[in-house]
Amino acid sequence: MNIILFDDPTLRANLLPFTFTRPVAEIRVGIQTISEKWAHLSQGQVSFLTQDYLQQKFAQKITDANLYVNGALCPTDGLFSQVQDLKEGQALYSGETLLAINAGATSYASIEELYANFSTEKMNVEDADVVLVENSWDIFRINGAQIKADFARLTKGRTSQPVNDAHTIVYAPENVFIEEGVKIKAAILNAEDGPIYLGKNSQVHEGAVIRGPFALCEESTINIGGKMRGDTTVGPHCKVGGEVGNCVFFGYSNKGHEGYLGNSVVGEWCNFGADTNNSNLKNNYAKVKLWHHAKERFVDTGLQFCGLMMADHAKCGINTMFNTGTVVGVGANVFGAGYPRNFIPSFSWGGVTGYETFQLRKVFEVVQVVLERRGLTLTEEDKNILTHVFEQTKPSRNWEKTA
Repeated sequence: MNIILFDDPTLRANLLPFTFTRPVAEIRVGIQTISEKWAHLSQGQVSFLTQDYLQQKFAQKITDANLYVNGALCPTDGLFSQVQDLKEGQALYSGETLLAINAGATSYASIEELYANFSTEKMNVEDADVVLVENSWDIFRINGAQIKADFARLTKGRTSQPVNDAHTIVYAPENVFIEEGVKIKAAILNAEDGPIYLGKNSQVHEGAVIRGPFALCEESTINIGGKMRGDTTVGPHCKVGGEVGNCVFFGYSNKGHEGYLGNSVVGEWCNFGADTNNSNLKNNYAKVKLWHHAKERFVDTGLQFCGLMMADHAKCGINTMFNTGTVVGVGANVFGAGYPRNFIPSFSWGGVTGYETFQLRKVFEVVQVVLERRGLTLTEEDKNILTHVFEQTKPSRNWEKTA
């Protein structure tokens, strides 16, 4: 099966700033990214139909039997069966939302072409749970349920590695799955309220407390004394400490020190200075509003608890205080005393006293250093993506100075 995950234009806009630097299907929710879920369930080839400037890095792979699937759609067994059963030329819908197309040998060079030319033979989804990541806050809102679903799928028929530490306490061990190479020392794992998944070569340091549902992905670490509340995912190659609840780290990001982070989403290559905290509840208990990039205004999330949305390559200094419902754009660098504004555009440099534009040349220098620490290099593809986002987000930066 050749699955091509396409960006729904409306949903992609809703999921900015995270979709500035990735297709919708590369969002992590639960243990896996959406694309990984489809690859695991289908056991087939998965690729992307995304924005032109992302397509070189996230290529579309064409065969003579192409199945286009909405990249915001989290698969279930029932839904997967209905997608498989589509005949050539048929399209599957949930309400007005396009979920999948059996395009046969036909392929589309762009999102616009797909929506303009696919068959109108409309099939409505039946008897299946349709889970769409429709807004940025859905990523943490549905994360606990997705951890449970991914856990069941990934561990089915497999045997967990044992906990080889006499000083680690495990509650409900039947709900804990440990991959090869995991190291645990004097920790508490409580899986009574949901599963705990510890990915390959991950580490849980002394004094850490973890409550399920919780996922620690490959090569990631929970630091000494870390307090991990439920519904939290720490993506691959992250280092996380302090107190964290109902958060998703996509991967390659660090929050290594004390400080609270709740009801938040963190992209890749982010770093939190020591004692950084975020608010996830307004003092008046009102519903939280978040900046919407496409609408260029704040929108009501309908949620009482909503914290920080931090895009790729963003950084913050020590003791940063993020207010309820703060959005930080790609490559932003935030520092200084006081509460920063609750929308910080991409490539901003500064804090309460004012912002400047972070020069792209200097952004590349920082990104290169950060990647080299993980044995990686900044590719021309990544430079092109960051350059496009820099130009695309210029209107949101209304200051003239550069840093």
